[in-house]
Amino acid sequence: MHNKSDSRLKALWEILIVSTRLGLTSFGGPIAHLGYFHNEYVQRRKWMDEKSYADLVALSQFLPGPASSQVGIGIGVMRAGVFGGIVSFIGFTLPSVIALIIFALLLQGTDVGMAGWIHGLKIVAVAVVAHAIMGMASKLAPDLKRKAIALFALVATLLWQTTFTQVGVILIAGFAGFLLYKQYEDLQDSSVKFPVSRKFGAVCLALFFGLLILLPLAREAVTWNWVAMFDSFYRSGSLVFGGGHVVLPLLEREFVPAGLVTEEAFLAGYGAAQAVPGPLFTFASYLGAVMGGWQGGLLATAAIFLPAFLLILGTLPFWDILRKSPKIKGAFMGVNAAVVGILVSAFYHPIWTSSILAPVDFAFAAILFSMLVFWKLPPWVIVVAGAAGGAVLSAIF
Repeated sequence: MHNKSDSRLKALWEILIVSTRLGLTSFGGPIAHLGYFHNEYVQRRKWMDEKSYADLVALSQFLPGPASSQVGIGIGVMRAGVFGGIVSFIGFTLPSVIALIIFALLLQGTDVGMAGWIHGLKIVAVAVVAHAIMGMASKLAPDLKRKAIALFALVATLLWQTTFTQVGVILIAGFAGFLLYKQYEDLQDSSVKFPVSRKFGAVCLALFFGLLILLPLAREAVTWNWVAMFDSFYRSGSLVFGGGHVVLPLLEREFVPAGLVTEEAFLAGYGAAQAVPGPLFTFASYLGAVMGGWQGGLLATAAIFLPAFLLILGTLPFWDILRKSPKIKGAFMGVNAAVVGILVSAFYHPIWTSSILAPVDFAFAAILFSMLVFWKLPPWVIVVAGAAGGAVLSAIF
């Protein structure tokens, strides 16, 4: 028995060291992270085979939440159970959480104001989110039925901007997908072995949906800021498909119009989040720290990553059944399409309406977009160019 606990501790320690090293060196967003993980966990350490890794990546793309973080959690769980997943998550996430909370606390003493470089960062956000939406729309809403679902979500969330609209739209879209795509066949087949029971998985899924429904109600019932904050971050983490850039418009809509975070502080943090390694979702740590000090930063981090945890632990034990059920897949296809619509709506307001104020702004956005999409320059280059260009433009115009 003693040997077993020793080997488990050794496995946890090993996961912590490897994931922390990845957390300190993984720049470049979710797709780049998956490359680093593959290199480290599959090729170098042989912790899992190619097929299992591909399956885990497919599942993470299929679920909402930060894909690279979910893959990291899944690898940790396969290696050393639930604690392995927690340790893997902490190692990969903590370096950028600490860096962004410190940045938020340093920034609080200074008045960011309407500096030119901040306006440049707003325009960067337009280019980055437009690129993310284009990629997602081609993948998640390729046919006419899914385009119609996306259009419904866009119109509904633009015209009725409440917390309940988003959840309602997601539920309606899931039902529509279930009806429209129940005959859908996917020929990819595979299986993953996973050391978590189905009972535990079911509890995690029940908790995920329970919190998604109960938190907005609790927010209305009590006046504690912490509950409202937890709800906003939890919901943003639950509705995001496709990685960190996509969470930007959802978080902006939650906090900027309500006056909890200024537009300037929001965009300064977004630029900083691009500059640190690890998952982009740690942008939430920065926002939490701006609103509630380091405690707020930790609360925001827990709230935005909790859905990712509950979903990966909840679905992995059922993954084989889920993959083979056309009806479940159909519901997910509907939800994915709706998320595209929700994003386009948030892209227009508040991102576009607060950034593109003159023809010169649109011209600059087009240049940054081209640098990102056609010249394939890394996002941090776009951020630096945006901040510098914004400062130059404010001096000239």
